[in-house]
Amino acid sequence: MSERIANAKLAGKVMSAEEAAQFVNHGDKVGISGFTGAGYPKALPTAIAERAKEAHDRGDEFMIDLFTGASTAPDCDGVLAEADAIRFRTPYQSDPILRSKINEGISLYADYHLSESGLYVEQGFFGQMNVAIVEAVRITEEGHIVPSSSVGNNVEYLDAAEKIIIEVNSWQSRELEGMADIYRINSLPNRQPIPITEPGQRIGTTYIDIDVDKVVAVVETDLPDRNAPFKPIDDQSKQIAGHFLDFLEGEVAAGRLTYDGYIMQSGVGNVPNAVMAGLLDSKFENIRAYTEVIQDGMVDLIDAGKMTIASATSFSLSPEYAERMNNEASKYSKQIILRPQQISNHPEVVRRLGLICTNGLIEADIYGNVNSTNVIGSRIMNGVGGSADFTRNGYISSFITPSDAKNGDISAIVPFVSHVDHTEQDVKVIITEYGYADLRGLAPRERVKKIIALAHPDYRPLLEEYYERAEALAKERKTLQTPHDLATAFSFHQRFAETGSMKIK
Repeated sequence: MSERIANAKLAGKVMSAEEAAQFVNHGDKVGISGFTGAGYPKALPTAIAERAKEAHDRGDEFMIDLFTGASTAPDCDGVLAEADAIRFRTPYQSDPILRSKINEGISLYADYHLSESGLYVEQGFFGQMNVAIVEAVRITEEGHIVPSSSVGNNVEYLDAAEKIIIEVNSWQSRELEGMADIYRINSLPNRQPIPITEPGQRIGTTYIDIDVDKVVAVVETDLPDRNAPFKPIDDQSKQIAGHFLDFLEGEVAAGRLTYDGYIMQSGVGNVPNAVMAGLLDSKFENIRAYTEVIQDGMVDLIDAGKMTIASATSFSLSPEYAERMNNEASKYSKQIILRPQQISNHPEVVRRLGLICTNGLIEADIYGNVNSTNVIGSRIMNGVGGSADFTRNGYISSFITPSDAKNGDISAIVPFVSHVDHTEQDVKVIITEYGYADLRGLAPRERVKKIIALAHPDYRPLLEEYYERAEALAKERKTLQTPHDLATAFSFHQRFAETGSMKIK
């Protein structure tokens, strides 16, 4: 590891994870690297979890407030949650154990837009950041950190924390060095326009400069990122991808898009990955991405010569593709840029570049409002992540989803969403396996028929019946802008809570 830790002062601070964990105390606010299972610390979370278990066995309190870029992995969020070591968590999570702890009320969770979470830390909204724990490919001679497979909020945590712990991971390819583009946004009120007018522009450094005197420990690791494999692309995903491509073709026919002018953002998941697989055989060339994460499908597009540049803040790769990235990082670094998430998700840049954005949802209602986060209104799944950063500011904001879930017991199209993350003003297109609804230029009542047509056939009569009833009431009350029957607006959700299905049995 000597070539990985080139700064003599920091080489003298190498210790075990168990020793480094002693710098993390009950009540600390801890900012860590990590975004969608990539670039998170591998050793410290388990060591901190063991400290928490030991404290709890003695009858002492031990919980921390945990800040990340986005989701991490079972050996980070999972082990800490299992040890009841997380009092507060933000801005995004996806671990099943942590999700349960949040829904049980053991851990608190604040679901923030990813583009804003770093700013909140800068401005001290959460109080003093005590510790930053960041994974690195290496430490340079000057003491700079070369980030690994994600950047996320690393800059903000390193700048704000009183103490820094660096995990230097030799599993991460040294050839990742050069892929990062680190640009600091000036503090308020001295902010300047971000000088990005093309997705492939580099505007910063390949390293994060830090205050070396704040480093209290360096830990050596050799452990892989824990990204989950994508599911095989099924017929339903292919149908959704086909409808998305039909929509893009319609934009070309209308003169609003060219085959070599598509700049994309894509959310994480199996269906978005299927969309990118569909692009392989499409007429679109010179595809560029300005997004949050690099997924398997984007790597395939790059390999096929279809995608020329991909800018993000992190990887979200299957184990097979993560291994490929590690082996061929120098090749991919010519076309992949990893930026801080304040830059990758920044509304100013998203609006300027004219992105066509694609994200997933839990449910949409008949007027185009979208719920991305809470099942039946109050049970958190993951979080809003960066979807709103792109939805509000993108040129065209689309949502893609299967029409139902839980073996047909949940409809993705409901009369009224039980939680709102994206309002009807921001949602431009909704796509299921039954087609797409282009909502641009339509008043609320004009959207209803198009959106109901996307629902699973089992639910369409129920949705039509609801709208007819709501419209009749609205005519009586002269409230026809957005007709609702508030007495039955959540009847789908009530049936599910009572019977386990939104269907009438």
